[in-house]
Parts: sequence; structure tokens; C-alpha cells
Amino acid sequence: MGVFLLVLLVVAAFWVVGAYNGLIALKNQVANAWKQIDVQLKRRHDLIPNLVNAVKGQMDFERGTLEAVISARAKALSVTGVAATAKAEGELTQALGKLFALAENYPELKSSANVLQLQQELSSTENQLGAARQVYNDTATQYNTKQAQFPTNLVAGLAQATPSELWEITDAAERDVPKVDFGRREPGV
Repeated sequence: MGVFLLVLLVVAAFWVVGAYNGLIALKNQVANAWKQIDVQLKRRHDLIPNLVNAVKGQMDFERGTLEAVISARAKALSVTGVAATAKAEGELTQALGKLFALAENYPELKSSANVLQLQQELSSTENQLGAARQVYNDTATQYNTKQAQFPTNLVAGLAQATPSELWEITDAAERDVPKVDFGRREPGV
């Protein structure tokens, strides 16, 4: 009976260590996935001033749109946390969408190699950002599920495991496609 109890305690100890290490590994994967989003956001934020400067001269009378992009970028740079970042980045995406839509009204911009390159780089970054968000949400969901499942939830406190926020769109306005008036306006009107 004593040997059986000893074996049972050893198995339980190995299970606790395994569950603990599994939670720590997932916690680190969530942190790494967030850092990958951060890298793409930095790239996005670095490209935006170049895009604004490239279109500023041609779209001078669209100042409100340019200022909205600049303001949304500044807000996105200042927030922390998953939910606040998701909200701010959603607003930035909307402002950029309006800028791109308005740029379609300017033949000079549509033919500018610099503007086209910046738009392609931003588009590529958006794709990479979308993939990074997917990886983050998948990893965070796996981590959240693991720490909530029995019997691993018994070890979650030891591993200081707390649920990770998912990147999600919470504001209905962020889900809407930006509405833009494609009527060509003349400068100063």
C-alpha cells in the first residue's frame, strides 16, 4: 500500500509540474504573439506619416481627412492593452480607408509611384497584422481554455495564469465600411 501511495504521489507531482509548465509555456506564447502584433503596428505607424506627407500637397483641401489620420495614429500610439489597442487601431483603419478612398479621386496620386508603393506597403502590413492578430487570438484562446479546464485550473493559481484578452471589435461603428463621397471637389470648395 505504501508503494502504491508513493507512486501515486510521484505521478501527481509530475502532473502538477507538467500542467504548471504547460501554462507557463502558453503564457509566454501569448506574450510573444502580442509582440508580433506590436511589430506590425510599429511598421504601420511608421509608414503612415510618409503616406500623409506624400499625399498632403495634392490633397491639401482634404485637410480634415489628413488630420483624422494623424489624430487616429497619435491615439493608437498612446494606448495600452488589447481592448484599447484594438479600438484605436480600428479607428485608424477607418481613417486610412477614407484617405485611400479620397485618393482615388486624384489622378496625380493614383499615378504617383511613391504613393502606390506606400499603399502597397501598408496593404502588406495590414495583411501581416491580420495574420498576427489571428495567431494571437488562437494562442490566447488556447491559453484561456487550458487554464479554465479541470484539473489544470487547480494549478492555474500557482502559474499566476490569468485570462488573456482577445483582439476583438467591440464598437459597431468599427465594423462599418467607411462611407466616402466620391464626387470630385475642386480645391477651395
